[in-house]
Amino acid sequence: MGKIVAVIPARMGSSRFPGKPLADIHGVPMVGHVFFRTRMCDLLDETVVATCDREIADYVESVGGRAVMTLDTHERCTDRTAECMLKVEEAVGEDVDIVVMVQGDEPMVTPEMISASLEPMLADPALGVVNLMADLGSVEEFEDPNEVKVVTDLSGNALYFSREPVPSRKKGVLDVPMKKQVCIIPFRRQALLDFNALQETPLERIESVDMMRLLEHGRRVRMVQTDARTKSVDTQADLELVRKLMADDGLRGSYS
Repeated sequence: MGKIVAVIPARMGSSRFPGKPLADIHGVPMVGHVFFRTRMCDLLDETVVATCDREIADYVESVGGRAVMTLDTHERCTDRTAECMLKVEEAVGEDVDIVVMVQGDEPMVTPEMISASLEPMLADPALGVVNLMADLGSVEEFEDPNEVKVVTDLSGNALYFSREPVPSRKKGVLDVPMKKQVCIIPFRRQALLDFNALQETPLERIESVDMMRLLEHGRRVRMVQTDARTKSVDTQADLELVRKLMADDGLRGSYS
């Protein structure tokens, strides 16, 4: 098995929630939760935070982690992740085989979720990109544009990602699969570089979902179900909810 590195892209300048990587959740900045929990996965050789902000890097280094400074011009987290990957390779003199991109706003990530996302890729060398998905817990979440919904084919490959509630409930079918994208995304090295070399696509811009670029270019994204309870933080309200959800979190006691 080749080298597997998790990269956590994080920046202070989020348009919807500026400064959120350092938002406090039970005494630990959000990016700290992501870092500590991600590196618990025993399939990873290394976990790195990729950032253009010195205050994020300073925090990560203060807790014994590794931060890689990246350009502040990246518009997409995949570009930041790829730059970080190349810098890690340069430092160790060895190519990375798989990069697991873990968004810095997923503080409820678990090591089991990382492992689950990697299993299909480790079993099938032809798979270039995998993405976790989880059930949405309510119609309200299903209709929330901050939650990216996904529908799949019969083999578990993504058909479409949308901020709209898909598939439709308009015909009176209430028991539709309500799935959300969870931003834990393993790429094979070349698949990540190829992704960033592809031209941005119309539906990617419309939906503001990076993975649409692959689908519009005819590429495959394998989706993997996780039953773990998870909530990304896009707004202050999300942060308050995550604080409640993590109040009795079992993993948190091992690092906070």
